[in-house]
Amino acid sequence: MIRLVSTQRQFGRSAMLRWLDEVGAASEPAATLYLPPGQPASEIEAALAGALHLGEPAPELVKAVGRSPTGAVVFWGEQHRCSVLPPFPIPERRASAGYDVGPLRVLLANDLVLALVLVRLAGYAIGVFQGEKLVSSKVGTGNVHSRHKNGGWSQHRFERHREKQMEYLFERVCLHMREHLEPHIQRLSYVVYGGERNTLLAFRKGCPFAQRVADRTLDRTLNVREPRQDALQAAIREAWSSRVTEWREDRSSAP
Repeated sequence: MIRLVSTQRQFGRSAMLRWLDEVGAASEPAATLYLPPGQPASEIEAALAGALHLGEPAPELVKAVGRSPTGAVVFWGEQHRCSVLPPFPIPERRASAGYDVGPLRVLLANDLVLALVLVRLAGYAIGVFQGEKLVSSKVGTGNVHSRHKNGGWSQHRFERHREKQMEYLFERVCLHMREHLEPHIQRLSYVVYGGERNTLLAFRKGCPFAQRVADRTLDRTLNVREPRQDALQAAIREAWSSRVTEWREDRSSAP
């Protein structure tokens, strides 16, 4: 079995579209495979072997494709041997001859309506975007006290007070989330969360509107340290970004 080594790059929306134009312009024998998320490893391996004529695909490639929450696109030729993890889910499996960049380009060129909900205990930021253009937003502070490290009765009182602060914060964020997302609900494509994972899990569990849009929520968490207005602009760029992995044979392990 051939062992592969990889180099990863992350592209924003505009840079990714330019890169796809470059790949699509290459005229050489190649193959392309689109795979939606949630495929078992055995099916991914069979699809790679059949569509890309890889024989027994390298485990590294199968694993990289399988762990993506949005699926993957694989371009395989002499000039380009790449897997792409897109920002939004691949809708269906597709195998093509050549570098078939069309479906991925359509996915990235469409100005989808996205909602970002960034939550930490220190604050929150909610934004609705048409493509990367901000349409509506709300930013606020959390004022949840840090954990009390002393023992005894005072600690129990403090923890109850802290839980009430968190409950109040989550109620406000849920209310503002509904206020800003509901007017766009018919056109809303995806909701993307950012912040601290445990805080987000607690918020989503207690927010009825978050549960209402759960079927449009992407299984990814944006890295946001301070949810502020400028954080929304940085987060939408991350939300639209794609990860490209370039694969090559590992010659150092050859006998």
